[in-house]
Amino acid sequence: MNLEQRIQNYAKVVAKIGVNVQEKQEITIRASIEARDFALKVSEECYKLGAKRVSIDWRDQKLSFQTLTYASKETLEETSQWVVDKHDEIIEKAGGVISIISDDPDGLAGVDSDKLKTSMITMSKSLRNFMKSLMSNECPWTIAAASSVAWAKKLFPELSDEEGYLKLWDLILTACRVDGDGIENWENHIKNLDEKATFLNNNQFTKLHITSENGTDLYVGLPKNHIWQSAGSIAGKTGQRFVANIPTEEIFTLPHKDVTSGIVYNTKPLNYASVIIDNFWVKFEEGKVVDFDAERGKDVLANLLDTDEGSRKIGEIALVPFHSPISNTNILFLETLYDENASCHIALGKAYPTCLVNGENMTEEELANAGANDSLTHVDFMIGDATTNITGIKEDGTEIPLFRNGNWA
Repeated sequence: MNLEQRIQNYAKVVAKIGVNVQEKQEITIRASIEARDFALKVSEECYKLGAKRVSIDWRDQKLSFQTLTYASKETLEETSQWVVDKHDEIIEKAGGVISIISDDPDGLAGVDSDKLKTSMITMSKSLRNFMKSLMSNECPWTIAAASSVAWAKKLFPELSDEEGYLKLWDLILTACRVDGDGIENWENHIKNLDEKATFLNNNQFTKLHITSENGTDLYVGLPKNHIWQSAGSIAGKTGQRFVANIPTEEIFTLPHKDVTSGIVYNTKPLNYASVIIDNFWVKFEEGKVVDFDAERGKDVLANLLDTDEGSRKIGEIALVPFHSPISNTNILFLETLYDENASCHIALGKAYPTCLVNGENMTEEELANAGANDSLTHVDFMIGDATTNITGIKEDGTEIPLFRNGNWA
């Protein structure tokens, strides 16, 4: 199978397994202009599955850099109503959303951090209803990636533009299990992840104790009736199964927003808003970050933590074995979609309501009372490595080893 065939296979997986396009469904693709060719392949596969209409919202990172450099802070606080209306319409029509990542991971480095914070908060507030609907799985959505020269140059500076671009494509396609029968590969993978989630759900641990040799010593509380989710999700408006991340290796749930305590160190750099944050730690008391430090990107991390009250609490804990297709490449992708699937991780910010029994039907007050965190943001960072041990603690104090030396016990 040549590269072009592998990429087409990948496009089929994104359309069929990722968002699982239904007859007469409207699909919105959100993509960087760097990913134009792949976005069009995905669009075609969506049409082949019966999509009524496919629209593509293009992003240009260089334009974003210019805007953050030259536009005033007051301008960055504004959003046109048509942007809000367009996204609300997607939800109203039960459309599918496909996001394609391909930007330079450090492409916004050097912009004013205060302007970046302002821009992020403005967009988060404007699209709050849209993001809330996606995180409640009202409509199907998925995130995938495409190779680009800019991204590849960050990972493989020693290679020529073409060599790096092709090498990154090979890594993406291998990690996404598209060789051979990609659809069958994913059905088998989903089944394996479901089995892990079932084990965790049957045990209903009240806490996880996470340690690593780098100094991480963290207790993560879990609320009653929490649900561990794996690859497959169900869209509430349409009933169709979808897979939110292509690729995915994680089993995840929501922590109790007021219980997490201890200290945790990152094990891979965090790419937040196209700025790299690295060599950092955060300390929790009663669920809230009370102290932190970072060798790189500390001002951006500070802005993230100060987004709102909920951004200092965690909304997700995900278990990922150290030995996985992505981790075994020994490549640091500098992109959360990939790096989070090579490592256990937690997320600062909003929790997924679907990780509580009947959570998608709860009010914000009911979710908060049940222990779910709320925030304008949701940012994953990686905390697992080859030394990570995780123990599940049950309500009666029984301890069950879940991870030893970075992998399932």
